[in-house]
Amino acid sequence: MLTDRRPILLANARVIDPSRDFDGPGDVLIAEGVIRDAKRGIGAAGVPEGTDIVNCAGKIVAPGLIDMRAFVGEPGASHRETFASASQAAAAGGITTIICQPDTSPVIDNSATVDFVLRRARDTAIVNIYPMAALTKGMQGQEMTEIGLLKAAGAVAFTDGDRSVTNAQVMRRALTYARDFDALIVHHTEDPHLVGEGVMNEGEFATRLGLAGIPTAAESIMLERDMRLAGLTGGRYHAASLTSIESLEILKRARESGHNVSASVSINHVTLNENDIGPYRTFLKLAPPLRTEEDRKALVAALASGLIDVVMSDHNPQDVEVKRLPFAEAASGAVGLQTMLPAALRLIHNGEMEFKTLIRAMSTRPAELLGLPGGTLRAGSPADVIVIDADTPWVLDRDDLKSLCKNTPFDDARFSGRVTRTIVGGRTVYEHV
Repeated sequence: MLTDRRPILLANARVIDPSRDFDGPGDVLIAEGVIRDAKRGIGAAGVPEGTDIVNCAGKIVAPGLIDMRAFVGEPGASHRETFASASQAAAAGGITTIICQPDTSPVIDNSATVDFVLRRARDTAIVNIYPMAALTKGMQGQEMTEIGLLKAAGAVAFTDGDRSVTNAQVMRRALTYARDFDALIVHHTEDPHLVGEGVMNEGEFATRLGLAGIPTAAESIMLERDMRLAGLTGGRYHAASLTSIESLEILKRARESGHNVSASVSINHVTLNENDIGPYRTFLKLAPPLRTEEDRKALVAALASGLIDVVMSDHNPQDVEVKRLPFAEAASGAVGLQTMLPAALRLIHNGEMEFKTLIRAMSTRPAELLGLPGGTLRAGSPADVIVIDADTPWVLDRDDLKSLCKNTPFDDARFSGRVTRTIVGGRTVYEHV
């Protein structure tokens, strides 16, 4: 649903704006694509003529979510996801900005492909879409890309997607070069040699299922190396997806040493654990894999304390042909744009997280790290805003997912709370009725 840009007053709401450390009753006035005001007591009398007045009746109004890690299949894999389908799913999940990954065909490793992504997204998507560009040419891990030119073309960060750069010298050069452009390096920390033939977390549960395991050391060894390189170069570094207690300890030491480092966790790793795989459920085969419940709890605590900066969807659509296979042979990945917020609300209802902390990790902090306009309800900022009914119970029907692929780990899951309205640039692009 793409409506006009009439002024909108979101009245009688619980306004949550982490950028101003605000959580309380108030109203939000939107006009001409920007936020005019967000405070208590705006009232219908103080709005322009013709304003669409929406009584939120206590629902939450917050900045639109910014998803820092999502695969979209254009160019080259539009059978998995298009900018149009991804943006529809994002809008239904309260995500107003998608950061897409470079592991497309061709790889996003040159200015022309960055330009294609930006143009194609602008023409077909209903939410904001920005690309991360490849960190190395062809994502081969051997030669770094033209970071300065790619950033000038519109790339918001640099990553090799779900591949790790195993050559420490290449990573050192990339961090050094990126530092001069204030560019953010985002790295998937998994040593491929330690991953080997592993398909799930190494431990007792993998042994009982008869599946090859992936040790947490595959992540922590690579992360330890990267932390040392970040300290050596002074570059801006972001760990793409942490999953274990050991990794959190490494990140904490690096922070205490003053290194310019940050980290994300996927929504899957803070709401699910290895036991959810159950009878070989391939929709829960992820990379990196789901870990233990102790790891999950530690990740949630790190998120609550601010040690972990960002929650992202790790949206990775896979079609039936590569998921309906024996667990060891199935492709890794799950869709997540539409379910990231409903799943995250479980942390609120369980008392594991405060709402303001969650919105900061899913909106304000990604905007800060990537230098994007958004993540705030300050006057004058872009009107990317969501309305959340935090308590309505519902059950996920995979047929209702707007992604082209339906490989969700939350099939038939019971949720409490969902987005009821998504506004991008002052226009309502989704409304749940």
